[in-house]
Amino acid sequence: MITSPPLSSRPADCDAAFSAWIAARRVRVDGFVARHFTWPGTLRLHRSALGWDILRAPLNAALSPALVLTRIGGFLSRRAGWTRTARWLDGRRILLRTAVARRLEALIVTDLLDLPLEGPGRDPGALERAILAAPQLRETIRRQDSAAEARALARRVASTLGEYAGTRSAVAEMTTALCALVLGFTVFHALTPGVISMAPGVAGAVARNSAIADFPLGAQLGGLWYGVFRPDASPLLLAVTLAGLVMIGSVVAAFAGVLADPVQSRLGIHRRRLGRLLDTLEVEMLGSGHRPFVAREHFLARMMDLWDALVSALRLFRT
Repeated sequence: MITSPPLSSRPADCDAAFSAWIAARRVRVDGFVARHFTWPGTLRLHRSALGWDILRAPLNAALSPALVLTRIGGFLSRRAGWTRTARWLDGRRILLRTAVARRLEALIVTDLLDLPLEGPGRDPGALERAILAAPQLRETIRRQDSAAEARALARRVASTLGEYAGTRSAVAEMTTALCALVLGFTVFHALTPGVISMAPGVAGAVARNSAIADFPLGAQLGGLWYGVFRPDASPLLLAVTLAGLVMIGSVVAAFAGVLADPVQSRLGIHRRRLGRLLDTLEVEMLGSGHRPFVAREHFLARMMDLWDALVSALRLFRT
């Protein structure tokens, strides 16, 4: 006699149990945001940025346009029906994995998803192993047709978590650009939405101060003279100033989340972003389609880059 499968192994009941588990994770979102994205939680999170993250920040800013192109390619491939190509493009991790991103991934797994995770550190396979071994996901993982498909599912989930953590680099870029905008408006009374547009103003101020100090009739008369006839900054001084601003910007970007996290928490951005993350995880684990987590912040950061370049070009044509 053929017996019916246990209740927990029936697909409908398994889906319902997983959806209930995801719903329980949604309830924990507000507490997660309060613990890790407001002070002092964000300060504890950014202790991981002390070190190589200061160098990874400008590199990620340079790599971000390539990430945007792959995500656009993935979107167009899905619209064209090229599912495998879309999955491949969506799975590309272009950005360097920062220490803060690794810490955030671990916190999402252990605190929000409440899954066991051993030694995440620098091991990129730790998240995949945690997903495959999690008791809460065991029935969902067993429904895969083969071990290879189960590993592929775990890899997609880990990639989704990495994509979420990667939004921090884009938010850091925008925060740095906003700081440059405020500083440029306050000091130079000009729009400077980035270090490129700020560099001429800073270089000009350095050239003026140097010229005043070297004025043969004294600094007081030099200030009057160069207040009317402003000295031009040399190309070398402009290049050195730009390099210095990029270095300062990389430090600001590495710790920009200390300022950005509480603001995003207050505006509900973190809560909505985590909600989208859970939506994506639910779709992936239930096999009900392919809806990758899209970090919209990268597109906004690129728009600010274009604004910065446009302001710099207009200023160049005026001179």
